[in-house]
Amino acid sequence: MPLLAALVSGLLFGAGLAISGMVNPAKVLNFLDLAGSFDATLLFVLGGAVVTTFIGYRLVLGKDRPLFAERFQLPTKSDIDARLLAGAAIFGIGWGLSGFCPGPAIAAVVVLRPEPFVFLVAMAAGMLGVNWYDRQGKGGDQVAAKT
Repeated sequence: MPLLAALVSGLLFGAGLAISGMVNPAKVLNFLDLAGSFDATLLFVLGGAVVTTFIGYRLVLGKDRPLFAERFQLPTKSDIDARLLAGAAIFGIGWGLSGFCPGPAIAAVVVLRPEPFVFLVAMAAGMLGVNWYDRQGKGGDQVAAKT
């Protein structure tokens, strides 16, 4: 049952991304182009996501435990460090250059255009590079936490 719930959730999320236009990099890039062909409709998508998340978290975290697990698995780390800031900067640069972020890129592969595939390959290469860097002992607190 948990796999079915994950599949339905993923399909619903992907459908929402497609309906909202988030799988169209031109729409995203126009949202980021404040001095040119700015398209503010993405603000409504973002606002809807924030409201939905706010309500969803209140409803779900009010329960004793999740439906398909023994306990909630919430992040415990809350400090802002160089690793977090670097990751956020890389994410923002990648989003601004390509018009994709991971969720919409995965949803966009169904249109069989090369752009989301190129983005996903670049993203995977970056993730593999960070994992390699961590294994070399250069990743700071992540490596220390594993030992």
